[in-house]
Amino acid sequence: MLTIDENLHPDIAPLAWLIGRWEGAGVVGYPTMEESANFGQELVVEHDGRPFLSWTSRTWILDESGQKVRPSASESGYWRAAGEGEVELLLAHPTGIVEMYYGTVEPARIQVRTDSVVRSPSAKEYTAAARMYGLVGGNLMWVMDMAAMGETTTSHVSAELKRVG
Repeated sequence: MLTIDENLHPDIAPLAWLIGRWEGAGVVGYPTMEESANFGQELVVEHDGRPFLSWTSRTWILDESGQKVRPSASESGYWRAAGEGEVELLLAHPTGIVEMYYGTVEPARIQVRTDSVVRSPSAKEYTAAARMYGLVGGNLMWVMDMAAMGETTTSHVSAELKRVG
């Protein structure tokens, strides 16, 4: 992995603050869930000199004492600059869902919405999402709203991650 200043492709300079390994916790909930749950997250964002960032996230459900109970969501993909102040996020999930997000990037803040969602025949019904990422006090804060399982767009997940390593 390259550090932020080594061979940074100029197209992804507005996204450079994402580069690194992040860990933290958050809360997941949705109207179709019996109750909300705490989760842990590990996020790795890397740059290899080309005009994109690679993105790998994995999460796990936590019990009341903060211990791992079981694996939860995972995703991998790429951030790409899409022009002045614009950004794309391409994500694949092992649950049979592929998402393409489009939105805006400002210093230390990104807002994206799904431009398209593709589902395999066996994937759960999922139609749209919006995500916001921000660098607040050195921590990566993020939220996601989604429309799925017959529900309209509503709050789904939020987390706070600290840069590690």
